[in-house]
Amino acid sequence: MNVPEMPDLIHYAIPVFALTLIIEAILTVKVKLEDYEFKDAITSITMGLGNVFISLLTKGIMLGVFWFLYQFKFFVIPFTWWAWIILLFLEDLVYYWNHRIAHESRLFWASHVVHHSSKKYNLSTALRQTWTGSFYTFIFWVPLIFLGFHPIMVITQQSISLLYQYWIHTELIKKLPKWFETVFNTPSHHRVHHATNPQYLDRNHAGIFIIWDKLFGTFEPEVEKPIYGLVKDIETNNPLKVAFLEWYNMLKDVFSSKTSITKKLLYFIKPPGWNHKGTGILSQDLRKDWENKKEHIKN
Repeated sequence: MNVPEMPDLIHYAIPVFALTLIIEAILTVKVKLEDYEFKDAITSITMGLGNVFISLLTKGIMLGVFWFLYQFKFFVIPFTWWAWIILLFLEDLVYYWNHRIAHESRLFWASHVVHHSSKKYNLSTALRQTWTGSFYTFIFWVPLIFLGFHPIMVITQQSISLLYQYWIHTELIKKLPKWFETVFNTPSHHRVHHATNPQYLDRNHAGIFIIWDKLFGTFEPEVEKPIYGLVKDIETNNPLKVAFLEWYNMLKDVFSSKTSITKKLLYFIKPPGWNHKGTGILSQDLRKDWENKKEHIKN
């Protein structure tokens, strides 16, 4: 099979990122939606640049693993237009479950929390990316390799998905036409995902298509104004702390907890907030409490 060389689309998009960040900052201040916090934006950009440099290594590792596993593929899928359309949907479905599990398992949350650590929501937030996740989260995409999609195709589609998700990190776009909001992930849908309001926690995990959230019961429309950040904010602009603080806290819980090995290992598997004593508060607990209060007010 003739395999074309695929460029790293993220690298080509960097000038566009820079230009749109500047435009958004000017517009945000001009329309006085809020004061643009440049320290927060600089932290996000630093995290993004670090991610780009680290990805030079991790994409090599990922590509090597994918190439090795590709020899065990079930089918041979060619580089044709219909294959790219199928891959568009399948890769997005994989992204949905990767993203959802990143909120439901602390091992994956330890890297993904970086993206949620800003209390602001703008295009710079899209660049606030993990320095550690790309070393291991690529395992979610392995089924696509076994199906017969070429590694270059899969990696390229991953980049396309990330590029799509860049523009939805803004408050300047309110609502888009109903048909678009019904099918695609939008700024409104993704603002919900970044919010700490109880009803918004762990909702709208979509990459490109919001249909997955609607299909699997994790969709929540934007009604109340979102409050961004974490349930317990880290209160720092230090990139090293942003990158590694949750790893430190997770490992501290594992090694300092006086319990069995089995329960220690559950700190990696269970959701953020879980502890072996049963006294932890999870996102679902906060959501349930909100629902009970809402029902009580209604009655």
